[in-house]
Amino acid sequence: MIYAANFKMNHTRVSTTNYILELEELISSKSVLSEDDRVFLFPPATALVPSSKNITVGAQNGYPAQKGAFTGEIGLSQLEEFEIDTILIGHSERRELLGESQDVVAKKFEFFKESGFEIIYCIGEPLEIREKGKEAVFEYLWSQFEGIDIEYERLIVAYEPIWAIGTGKSATAEDIDEVHKELKNKISAPILYGGSVNSKNIASLKALDSVDGVLVGSASLEVESFFGLMEA
Repeated sequence: MIYAANFKMNHTRVSTTNYILELEELISSKSVLSEDDRVFLFPPATALVPSSKNITVGAQNGYPAQKGAFTGEIGLSQLEEFEIDTILIGHSERRELLGESQDVVAKKFEFFKESGFEIIYCIGEPLEIREKGKEAVFEYLWSQFEGIDIEYERLIVAYEPIWAIGTGKSATAEDIDEVHKELKNKISAPILYGGSVNSKNIASLKALDSVDGVLVGSASLEVESFFGLMEA
């Protein structure tokens, strides 16, 4: 099982460092993880720190360049300073709020693929597409793989229905299983579910063979809450 925490625009470097120390202590003392389990943490760019024994730290975003005149962005040279080689690409908030087109997303993917990064690649449909039915949903999701190498060996896919992110709503187990099984027909990479993952739905998510892990937002901001998902 993969547990990935996306802090979004929360936490500082001090609080992230303390978070990792506390989480490492819980993981070591409670022994809840198996050899196949993995834990990822995606803090803001200003809070990046190196990975620890059980926790892989990744970047929420990156510009497809080593360095350069790209105001406000973070490039490969800055990530290398913290030994970061894991990144989120294609998150709906960057697509929807910051206007990242599929072309931009694909360029980022190709750059960080060529740089050897482990990539958690996010896809998901808005409510208006979901309401059109299954065929429209799958057509929309597959369009988000344009320019993406689904055979990349360091790829992890995260399915996040946009209408279930930060809303307190979650797709039903049947909805999630259906989408994940469709993706697994063509993709061999692990597939995570993200969309208001919390203590109330984690057990049902873990029970689905098609779900290889979770990408967690608000429920990951407190150590006890995030660790509780591992214990569930």
